[in-house]
Amino acid sequence: MNDGTAPPNGGWFEGVDRADLDGAAAAITDGEADEPDDWPALAVASGRTESTDAYYEWLHEVTVHATARVVRERERADDQQLKHAVRAMDDAARTANELAERVEEWAGALFDDVGTGVDAARDVAARDPQDPTEERVVALASQVAALADERDSLRQYLETHAPTVVPNLAEMAGPVLASRLVALAGGLEPLAKMPAGTVQVLGAEDALFAHLRGRAPSPKHGVIFTHEFVRGTRRDDRGSAARAFAAKLALAARVDHYAGERRDRLHADLAERMARIRARAEETDERGDGA
Repeated sequence: MNDGTAPPNGGWFEGVDRADLDGAAAAITDGEADEPDDWPALAVASGRTESTDAYYEWLHEVTVHATARVVRERERADDQQLKHAVRAMDDAARTANELAERVEEWAGALFDDVGTGVDAARDVAARDPQDPTEERVVALASQVAALADERDSLRQYLETHAPTVVPNLAEMAGPVLASRLVALAGGLEPLAKMPAGTVQVLGAEDALFAHLRGRAPSPKHGVIFTHEFVRGTRRDDRGSAARAFAAKLALAARVDHYAGERRDRLHADLAERMARIRARAEETDERGDGA
């Protein structure tokens, strides 16, 4: 293993076994030199490699290995688990709803008083089939119920896990919306680097592209509309609410990524800002009533 410096004779691979990819990756990642040098020539002269071509083949193999290791570590990071979980939850919900419609249509031809949706599928799944056709319908309904249960389990996972990964985002937006923002951004780090205006329209990409092509007005909000701070605000003030909310979400993401600790002031500032927006709306309404 290299000791963290670039030795004068063997280049970056001095003291590293040819088969030790981890050691070689650490050598070129963590090593340092006072000034540049002809590292391939040094490696050949010291006997570390037989030729400059062999040196570059070794270097290529090591850098690919190091990159793959970083990718594996990144995919195992906690914020990536939030991304996978919220996407899986959405997939489970969508598939359960689609199959529930199929169960409703099929079971309605066989049984009386079949309801609608996932709850109806649960009722069908509880039936005792009397023939092979009913057996298949009941089995399909059972799959719908299982998918709905998995959707609920994934939501519960997000509600308990998100606050440990993104404490400020989870408190500000709620665990599920916080996870959805992380997923839409591709991870906590890219979310933390986004300007507030981008955070504001995450999830509204189709509307944004239509606006850029001149076919629609600029969207005021994306997925953050699902939060009460935006959805529960008077229509005329939703743009202001969305901007204020997105600005605080952007700050929360940066604190979660760079500090990883809860900041009370962030949440107090947001509550004060939303209170001012809603008070302004109430004053406007009162003036309108008085007129």
